[in-house]
Amino acid sequence: MGRANPEEGQLPAPVKPPDGGWGWIVLLGCFVITGFSYAFPKAVSVYFKELMKDFHVGYSDTAWISSIMLAMLYGTGPVCSIMVNQFGCRPVMLIGGLLASSGMILASFTTNIIELYLTAGVLTGLGMALNFQPSLIMLGTYFDKRRPLANGLAAAGSPVFLSSLSPLGQVLLEKFGWRGGFLIMGGLLLNCCTCGAVMRPLDMGMRRKMEKAQDKYEAKEMLPIGGKSEEGISTADGTKKAKKAKKKPKKGKKLLDFSIFSNKGFIIYTISKFILVLGLFVPPILLVNYAKDTGVPDTEAAFLLSIIGFIDIFARPACGMVAGLKWVRPHVAYLFSFSMLFNGLTDICSARASNYTGLVIFCVFFGISYGMVGALQFEVLMAIVGSQKFSSAIGLVLLIEAFAVLIGPPSAGRLVDALKNYEVIFYLAGSEVVLSALFLAMATYCCLNRGKKKEPPPEKNPSTGGGSDTEEAESDVQEAEEHSSDNHQPAHSTDNAMVAASEEANHVAEEQSGEGGGCPEGDGEVLARDGCNTDQTVERDSF
Repeated sequence: MGRANPEEGQLPAPVKPPDGGWGWIVLLGCFVITGFSYAFPKAVSVYFKELMKDFHVGYSDTAWISSIMLAMLYGTGPVCSIMVNQFGCRPVMLIGGLLASSGMILASFTTNIIELYLTAGVLTGLGMALNFQPSLIMLGTYFDKRRPLANGLAAAGSPVFLSSLSPLGQVLLEKFGWRGGFLIMGGLLLNCCTCGAVMRPLDMGMRRKMEKAQDKYEAKEMLPIGGKSEEGISTADGTKKAKKAKKKPKKGKKLLDFSIFSNKGFIIYTISKFILVLGLFVPPILLVNYAKDTGVPDTEAAFLLSIIGFIDIFARPACGMVAGLKWVRPHVAYLFSFSMLFNGLTDICSARASNYTGLVIFCVFFGISYGMVGALQFEVLMAIVGSQKFSSAIGLVLLIEAFAVLIGPPSAGRLVDALKNYEVIFYLAGSEVVLSALFLAMATYCCLNRGKKKEPPPEKNPSTGGGSDTEEAESDVQEAEEHSSDNHQPAHSTDNAMVAASEEANHVAEEQSGEGGGCPEGDGEVLARDGCNTDQTVERDSF
């Protein structure tokens, strides 16, 4: 994405994020997708009591439904990365919307808990995964300067949908039963297809503008020539045919880039997120049933999730705005550590809450801290690896987190069944979140910041930020220069058209005549060419 088409005579040049325009529509679609992806596994917990009665199973058995959904959301990350790199974001999201909807519809006809695992768990979870990851990738391509704010606004979809889906699920359960509720929820998930349809590739519109400008310039250049116009047209056609005939096979793009594991910041982030996920999702999943067991009515118990969602709505955009400040953005990893520490201490301090008032206070503080974590988690990852490698990075991170998702909530459910005590669960979950916060802060300070002071930045071949995309771009530049040297005279008018078509394209004719060319800048990388200083490459070894 963001790469010009060599067949049209244009050299590779990254497309700058517009930070607005159609990006706001993409942000709206990402808002809806994020809402369904994160809120749906929690909102389904409203139906657990009825499922336990109908299928004669324990709470830990029903908790596997939410865990499988989250595990599919995380565990299929590499598969989503490969599909996005191969087919693009829009087709993958359309297929994902259909899978998510069909999973809930089929779940309404199940007769045992295993069938629920396969339909509501596996199929719906896979569908949401195929929507969630591509939407984040598209958001990163459309926003750069406003990216922290965009991530915060998109992350606000989770609390908005949580505050609405949970009461809606309770109403559907009372009027139509859990089967009717699942059927209607499946219909709502079809909106994911609409969100996928608006994910227009960023380079599509830019390429059309360049083609129109090139056609206009060719017309102005050739018409005044008079008798030589036919010769000019035939020369241009011959140039295009020669380029297509001599075009070498293009180096294929890596479907999954494992070179990001050489980035220390990425390793630290991945370990921290694994520990975090062990305890992050446990309190909201157990909250409704914990309230019901303490004597809180069903409607008021479901309303507790709405309180978390309502507070979360304002916490995420506000945190995104703070993270976007000039003096905060370079240290966003420490802000992320603080948000995790806040969340873990909230779980620990509220473990002894035994009445509805105490649970409401817990929900307020949990909503603030949970919103901060949700707004910053992917912004920190984008800051570490850059947008070029984000599709591979998020897939690998989600895969590693999937194991934590499969361990955390089911283990908590087992402990609830064995101990009949929720207090221990809240202590364990909070301790895990606090541990992840301390690890991220200490590892960032000791391994990255100190190492950055002692060691001077490398001048050539940085370990991160360039990668396979830079090599591919360099090979395209060399290829185009070879074609241009073979067809120097006939390609003169075509090169002039390329100059008028895009200010950011590399000027082959100017290079050969010795006038020089600019160095196109990308997000986290600079394409190295003859005459360009590779020292300009932006490193992303640290935050």
